[in-house]
Amino acid sequence: MLRPFSFPQWLLAFALVFGNLTAPAQQRRLNVKQEFARAGQQLTRLLQTHPDSTRFPYSSQPTGQLKDTPSGWWTSGFFGGTLWYMYEYTKQPQWQQAANRWTMAMAREQTNTSTHDLGFMLYCPFGNGLRLTKNPAYQPVLLNGAQSLATRFTPEVGLIKSWNEFQGYQYPVIIDNMMNLELLCWAARTSGDSTLRRLSITHADNTLKHHFRPDGSTYHVVCYDAQGQPLAKKTAQGAADNSAWARGQAWAIYGYTALYRDTRLTRYREQARKSADFFLNHPNLPADKIPYWDFNAPGIPREERDASAAAIVASALLELQQYCPAAEARRYRQAAEQMLVSLSSPAYRATLGENNNFLLKHCVAHKPANTEVDAPLTYADYYYLEALLRYDRLK
Repeated sequence: MLRPFSFPQWLLAFALVFGNLTAPAQQRRLNVKQEFARAGQQLTRLLQTHPDSTRFPYSSQPTGQLKDTPSGWWTSGFFGGTLWYMYEYTKQPQWQQAANRWTMAMAREQTNTSTHDLGFMLYCPFGNGLRLTKNPAYQPVLLNGAQSLATRFTPEVGLIKSWNEFQGYQYPVIIDNMMNLELLCWAARTSGDSTLRRLSITHADNTLKHHFRPDGSTYHVVCYDAQGQPLAKKTAQGAADNSAWARGQAWAIYGYTALYRDTRLTRYREQARKSADFFLNHPNLPADKIPYWDFNAPGIPREERDASAAAIVASALLELQQYCPAAEARRYRQAAEQMLVSLSSPAYRATLGENNNFLLKHCVAHKPANTEVDAPLTYADYYYLEALLRYDRLK
């Protein structure tokens, strides 16, 4: 049975069919200054609703109420990172102060060995803070976090373990793990511990072997035995085991692009390009370049879009284009720009004071579990601002 159409999704589909959404978007130009000004107003309101820095903004409840998380949840570091991007663009001290407060609120997670997501949780806030301010207090937290993350790597398997169990399997690995290797590569360079770099390369190479289909699409979850042999290829958040979950595809594009930057190993760039081409050339990708939550969702076009996947891919493409031949680079830049124009339009960008003060609407976290479906998500806002910054640098 199809999920009932919510009014915003119905409106989105109607506009797409009749061309009212996509045609004007192609004519609009992106105004980065204006988008950051709007983001500043929205995020100022979000800060005002969060006096307690132990409750991290995440999404909205189905009732429309704000949904927060503790620091141990995988998305907790994105808010501090978003505030650092506001500071990077504006250089205004109030954003530095707010970013520092929400960054230091994550310090308690540096010894957390129960999660594979410490790259998201620590590198987004502390990594950006260190890059922008050179604050010496940030570096040891990142180094400790990298060592904590490395404990989840088993040499016999050759991969970082994601969850402790999944559907009876004891060593599941998700494509999302690629996003946490950036922290390990940074720590290897900073500390001189080459073990962390080798660990990252081993994980990425084994992911290359087992996570991808010939067309460049990715499985979400691969479950391994104790010797590193795949036992099953599954999904948790996608439509089916053999479907292409849009955000998983985004993690693959972004993760291999970032790892190519850190290693300059050509195989990683080529996987990023192949996965990007799958995303951009897929017949189910709508004209406005904002994907459905799964490329093979059974009810397309009556399925929810995922603005978070588009934001991640837009940011990734704006980096990936730097490493490609001119014609391909131009194609990636144009696709990223079109995504950002769409995301900045009223179809996806919240007006001031709505959407619980998050920036983007129409995201999907976990459709099979019916959680955060057609809702804002903190990581969508993070990658949206990151993509705007990268686009602004290109100009």
